[in-house]
Amino acid sequence: MIFSSKKLVLPDPASALVGRPTPMPISNRHFVTGQPIAPPFPAHLQQAFFALGCFWGAERKFWQYPHIVSTAVGYSGGYTPNPSYEEVCTGQTGHTEVVSVIYDPALTSYDELLQLFWESHNPTQGMQQGNDIGTASKEHYQQCLIQRGFKDITTEIKPVDVFYYAEDYHQQYLAKNPQGYCGLGGLGVRFNG
Repeated sequence: MIFSSKKLVLPDPASALVGRPTPMPISNRHFVTGQPIAPPFPAHLQQAFFALGCFWGAERKFWQYPHIVSTAVGYSGGYTPNPSYEEVCTGQTGHTEVVSVIYDPALTSYDELLQLFWESHNPTQGMQQGNDIGTASKEHYQQCLIQRGFKDITTEIKPVDVFYYAEDYHQQYLAKNPQGYCGLGGLGVRFNG
């Protein structure tokens, strides 16, 4: 069976996979922009995190956006330290696939990034995006969706406590593998009208 209902239920912290004490090794060089993907970053830059389901397509959306300095993919929100992709896919780590976005707020506003976030995925699918199943502006976009007849947003918004970098082969995956899978898709509802 490809999809397990286990992925739709968060694990209890006591039953989460153990993980490892050391981070996944990464090259710290963005495959597309050539910029670093891990800190330290210049002081004038800011970092934001977004989870839209599959991190491959989400990362591509952000690195293609004007004035984005760097992006990286990883895991957050769960219990397992430094999880592997295979461990996250079991549904037993509590993590979601996340994109780190490094941007210059003088050139790109956080509001622009929020618009890209909301319009790039279907936020009404629960812990799923296409074939991928996993774990303020929300109210505004909810009203836009209601006006178009869509269901309630199920996207969770919370601070990122820890961001664990995914394995190097996942970083900028769709630039390295242009024919790779991407189940990301929006609903065609504009954030600003």
